[in-house]
Amino acid sequence: MNLLFDIGATKIRAAYSVDGETFEKPEVIKTPINYEELKNAFTELIKNRAKGREIKSIVGGMSRSIPNWTPEKLKEDLDKIFGVDIFVENDAAIVGLGEANWGAGRGFDIVAYITVSTGVGGAKIVDGQIDKRAIGFEPGKQIVDIDSKKTLEDMISGKALTRKTGKKPKEITDQTVWNKYAEILAVGLNNIIVEWSPDCVVLGGSMITGNPAIPLDKTEEYLKEILKIFPKLPTIKKAELGDFGGLYGALAYLKNAKK
Repeated sequence: MNLLFDIGATKIRAAYSVDGETFEKPEVIKTPINYEELKNAFTELIKNRAKGREIKSIVGGMSRSIPNWTPEKLKEDLDKIFGVDIFVENDAAIVGLGEANWGAGRGFDIVAYITVSTGVGGAKIVDGQIDKRAIGFEPGKQIVDIDSKKTLEDMISGKALTRKTGKKPKEITDQTVWNKYAEILAVGLNNIIVEWSPDCVVLGGSMITGNPAIPLDKTEEYLKEILKIFPKLPTIKKAELGDFGGLYGALAYLKNAKK
């Protein structure tokens, strides 16, 4: 039995997979505000969900926005507690892996997954696996304003919108605001596409899939205006797996690790 998890900035999602092909009904809890609380809550969740069954591996992704943590630290602590195979990835990369194997990116060789929510993240998925990298993927940290040195995340994340307007994204009903965000996102996607050359771009996160949200039709319209070096745009799609993309990604990661 394998434990699949997705530890985000606000929620932890976890489920067990018995056959390596599917997973049981997930459990969702609020993400604690610091690492020690998180470790304790997550450990308790794993044990409670196991119900005495043998755990063979623990696989998933974790947000970088949780204070005082590293993937290596979580892996080391879980190994001490459970003594099984532990695989910990960046949460955006794990969700992207899920979308490439089970969701909107299935059937494409090269998938660029970009999530726009509290922050902006993503990963490049090649042939159903997270692409090789020296450290990691941080597409949200690309600088898109040369004068202010603001990053894509600084300009279109949910946190940035709240900081600018004093409102939560779901409270913004002015369509001109969302259209402007589509224009900024198109600039970021232009940079990602010319660097990664994907067959498909999958866009996820609450700023994309929520209501209201950044309109994909406007984003693609702006992108067509600025991306001229390639003869055509890659396919642009909205993420399909909802809240459990990370669990599907963990399942795909587990399958790839066992090949």
